[in-house]
Amino acid sequence: MKSNPLVSIIVVNYNTSNEVLDLLSSLDQSAYRNYEVILVDNASPKDDLSLIEENYPSVRLIKSSKNLGFAGANNLGIDAAKGVYCLFLNPDTCVTPLFLAPMVATLEQDPTIGLVSPKIKYYDSPDLIQYAGTSRMSKYTMRSNSYSKKKTDNPENSTAKLTGYGHGAAMMLPKAVIDKVGKMNEAYFLYYEEIDWCEQIHKQGYQVYYQANSVIFHKESASIQKESPLKIFYLSRNRILFAKIHYKTAQFIFYCFYTLFVLVPKHIVKYIRQPQLLKAYLKGILSHFSSSISI
Repeated sequence: MKSNPLVSIIVVNYNTSNEVLDLLSSLDQSAYRNYEVILVDNASPKDDLSLIEENYPSVRLIKSSKNLGFAGANNLGIDAAKGVYCLFLNPDTCVTPLFLAPMVATLEQDPTIGLVSPKIKYYDSPDLIQYAGTSRMSKYTMRSNSYSKKKTDNPENSTAKLTGYGHGAAMMLPKAVIDKVGKMNEAYFLYYEEIDWCEQIHKQGYQVYYQANSVIFHKESASIQKESPLKIFYLSRNRILFAKIHYKTAQFIFYCFYTLFVLVPKHIVKYIRQPQLLKAYLKGILSHFSSSISI
């Protein structure tokens, strides 16, 4: 790699300062040194950032006065970024020393690539894959194939390749691509922002890439509990929002029928013994018919 461009690493914190400290400690071991860290605190109500400020004075801390959601907080980071590239990392990730250079090289060598994500493994099960690329979603059912997810890593995952979508826990974009495509869509608030971004990137003629030579580890659900009402509400709401934005009329109508006659009965059965989750799921769907419905 001939050049050594500045990378702006953007991390959003919401009551996850302990995880952020672990992430910053892992970044200290990075072989690629030309980066800045921008930490956006998303109006955390129960968090103390003093240890971060004391131990990592070079970190640029932005404190939002209100919770802007994942997209809004990352957009604050984009506005402050000075780098040629923006790397978005979840606070509950830890990086490996050699993860950054291959991602930078990917974008330096191929201007048609608009976004690159690394191989992601589970922190507590480091032999298992969380992300090694994914197919694009069906425009009728929104189903996709996440390659090798929750499977033991194997040689097939060691090949860098074009892919459908990046992963929101770790994705790098050229600042120039963000300027062309636009920042994250804040209408989502939480979940589906990166899928929406990748669709916008594809529409602008760019490609999305999986870089197998970059590896990070993800402590999944350190920020939000698995199957929480908050998560279920926004996943349910944002699937329909995504389809409304990106699908043609006939495709969107088909997906609405698919939701009503396939997904809703399936989730009623799934959450029948968990009324709070079922309520959140149905609220997510009904929110498209009434602006007064929220989590």
